[in-house]
Amino acid sequence: MSVRLPRLVIAGLSGDSGKTTVSLAILSALRERGLTVSVFKKGPDYIDAAWLGAVGEAICRNLDTYMVEPNIVRDRFISTAVGSDFALIEGNRGIFDGKDVEGSHTTAGLAKLIRAPVVLVVDATKSTRTLAAVVSGCISFEPELTIAGVILNKVAGDRHRKIITASIEKYCKIPVLGAVPKLGDDASIIRGRHLGLVTPREFAGRVELNRKLRGIAESFIDIDSIIDIANGAGMLDTESEKPMAEAAKRVRIGFFEDSVFTFYYPENLEALQRCGADLIGISSLDDDALPEIDALYIGGGFPETQARKLSANRSMLQSVKTAADNGLPIYAECGGLIYLSGSLEWKGKAYPMAGVFPVDLIVHAKPV
Repeated sequence: MSVRLPRLVIAGLSGDSGKTTVSLAILSALRERGLTVSVFKKGPDYIDAAWLGAVGEAICRNLDTYMVEPNIVRDRFISTAVGSDFALIEGNRGIFDGKDVEGSHTTAGLAKLIRAPVVLVVDATKSTRTLAAVVSGCISFEPELTIAGVILNKVAGDRHRKIITASIEKYCKIPVLGAVPKLGDDASIIRGRHLGLVTPREFAGRVELNRKLRGIAESFIDIDSIIDIANGAGMLDTESEKPMAEAAKRVRIGFFEDSVFTFYYPENLEALQRCGADLIGISSLDDDALPEIDALYIGGGFPETQARKLSANRSMLQSVKTAADNGLPIYAECGGLIYLSGSLEWKGKAYPMAGVFPVDLIVHAKPV
């Protein structure tokens, strides 16, 4: 089956090149024009995907050829994007950065897999004509890849923009589709933190953020040309996945759904539902105890950022501990941290605790 699917990959030369801000700005502008946009993030990423989903008011799905077979990645991309006016895919790291020297699992490889044109976000800091050489190298490095245009980021001024634009368009024969200046006080319109951006559930001021993103797109990015490039992407062939039969028996699976635990792939939750699960959202901060459930799923996140409030909810901690002692199946992602003040019993001994400790310790230790 062949489908028409307007699509575009936003890639960068490296991490922190500005592609997330550019992607969100384009997404906001597309939605302002009334287009339905499906959103995707390359690779196993939670935070950027959460922001794409939040700004796009849609489920953002990861396209990860490392964990999932490439043909399945392609078919799921098509099946979830078909029917939308525009499919926007944000890359990760540099466009050719992958697992090895051969470039396994790169953003470029994903773009070729789904036959999507690429717009390259280029940090223009303290550089001019040299950027044309860099872009030219990207174009020739994998000639079968379609790099359709460039968006400049952190441009110092009008003269700076003109020199870079003229150089790229003369030597690379592709258009410069935008030039985002240094944003001054708005340089970090979404606050950064260890391992990336702050998560959407912890962010205040979403209305103002959307206003700033639309302003960036309308003032500095050629959205009409972006749409034309996406519309010019060719047809895609796919083999439709066979739908999984719904399970007859239902079980209740609880999962922490709050600003502490946010790292869940939508496909995992959907797979649980197809296999017979009714998903029950629970707040680790505001609920006093687990509801009646058959299993508990605790995803990852940043519990250390709200550690005191989380650890103050002793009734929920005790409820999880009691459920674990009584044999409730619990899947908890290791590595999450929690602040404790008091003591825990561990393997028959009581230990004074004051500080930050792993969540999996709390599941297996007894508060006293």
